[in-house]
Amino acid sequence: VQLQATGGGLVQAGGSLSLSCAASRRTFSNNGMGWFRQAPGKEREFVAGISWNGGFTSYTDSVKGRFTISRDNAKNTVYLQMNSLKTEDTAVYYCAAALLPMAPRDSSGYRYWGQGTQVTVSS
Repeated sequence: VQLQATGGGLVQAGGSLSLSCAASRRTFSNNGMGWFRQAPGKEREFVAGISWNGGFTSYTDSVKGRFTISRDNAKNTVYLQMNSLKTEDTAVYYCAAALLPMAPRDSSGYRYWGQGTQVTVSS
């Protein structure tokens, strides 16, 4: 099972980036999916989650109104659109597949993890 996160990069504050996470070797259409991030010297934190059918989404407060999580089960891919980026959004972003159809905020609820993609927001 592999989750491949792509789309990271360097962007100026106020800019946008779109992350993608493609799954291979198995389908995750019945699993919740989440995005987490880890900044240097900090713990990994929940960013956004989406239920198995996209009917329920959740976000950490700091990204509400700026980030949008979505998924395309036909493509076995989950996305994170990030707008109005801030320097504090700088981190390695990870996608993960949950154990259950919902996407919990606790990382212990996820079984499969991608390798991470670096997002750097400059001032």
